[in-house]
Amino acid sequence: MLKSCKYCGRIHDSKFDCGRKPKSKYKRKESEQIRYTTPMKRKSVEIKESANYLCEVCRDKGKFVTSGLETHHIEKLVDRPDLALDNNNLICLCRNCHEQAEKGYIDVSYLRELARKREEKAR
Repeated sequence: MLKSCKYCGRIHDSKFDCGRKPKSKYKRKESEQIRYTTPMKRKSVEIKESANYLCEVCRDKGKFVTSGLETHHIEKLVDRPDLALDNNNLICLCRNCHEQAEKGYIDVSYLRELARKREEKAR
């Protein structure tokens, strides 16, 4: 199907790439790049395993949530990129608790205490 190209102004097939389409300019910040590396993925699995694939906040409240688990950085990567792979800075949370932690509704000292308890059990 022929269409007018919004990048070059010519008419050509809709699947044809005229070469004028601008390249994506988004680049991750240096602190965000660690999230998508193999060591971080391995560390995330390690944290979930040590938490027995349970949300640590929910488990502390007597609930056992196993779905939608995510690894949360207690100290944000933007603030402390040096703690990106530190076991005491990572905690296994369900999506709901993760959102609450990100918004500041769950106290940071409480999350640190849960991470410390998990690490003591792992030893």
